[in-house]
Formats: sequence, C-alpha cells, structure tokens
Amino acid sequence: MQVSDILRVKGHTLFTVLPEETLANAMSIMAGHDIGSLVVMDKGRLAGMLTFREVILQINRNGGQVGDTQVRAAMDASPLVCTSDTDMDTVRRMMLERHARYMPVMDGTLLMGVISFYDVAKAVVDAQNFENKMLKAYIRDWPEKDEA
Repeated sequence: MQVSDILRVKGHTLFTVLPEETLANAMSIMAGHDIGSLVVMDKGRLAGMLTFREVILQINRNGGQVGDTQVRAAMDASPLVCTSDTDMDTVRRMMLERHARYMPVMDGTLLMGVISFYDVAKAVVDAQNFENKMLKAYIRDWPEKDEA
C-alpha cells in the first residue's frame, strides 16, 4: 500500500497558512475546520508545518499568551515529507521515529495533500480487515477431504 491509496480515499482538501499570518488566525482556522495541522506555504513552496503541538509549545514560550506571534515563530520549518509513491511501512516508521502526527505529501515542489497518523492507522486496519474477510471466505470454501 502506498500514500497515494490514502489520498485517493481521503481526498485532496488542503488548508494552508502563510508564515507571516498570526498564530491566533492560524488557531482560528484550525478550530473552525476541526483540523490538527496547517501546511505553511511561502511563495508557492512548502515553508513548514504548524500542528497543535507547535501551537501549544509557542503559547508556553509566550507565558500562556498568543499575543501577536507569527506562524513563522511557531512552525516546524523542516517537517517530514513523503511522496505519493512512498510505501506505508516507510511512512509508519518515519512518523514513529519523529513522533510526527502529520506529514505533507509532495510531488517535487507541489503539495499533493497531508496525511495524518490516524489516516495511516485507518488504512492499515482497513487492509487487515479486507485480508481477514478474504481468508475467512477462502476457509469457508475449502474443499472437504474425501473420506475413504
């Protein structure tokens, strides 16, 4: 299974923010769309990733206040990325090693989508359920032995 399989099911809806936007505005976008991340784009290129983790860390650095902090100050400027062709086992390993919950999917410099750890886990469970159904169907249709 590849990342493209997840994007095909999930869709390609993207939410982005500029690095110079305020953190308060980014938080409002995240809350309004019930999402846990925003891709930070600058002049059409990936500049970073803003997740609820970075937001909380920045608010903590600000003494519990959002203030007029820009997204640039809070974002992860070097997020993990993958391509549509990346194998799911590789993605799982990457996300687990870096404790990443969200990963932009890139095709060169073009942003194709974002996958979450939830998306990856759901794809694995769905694949296992399908395999279990196929095995059970195979076992049910197993030819009986002729008894002598």
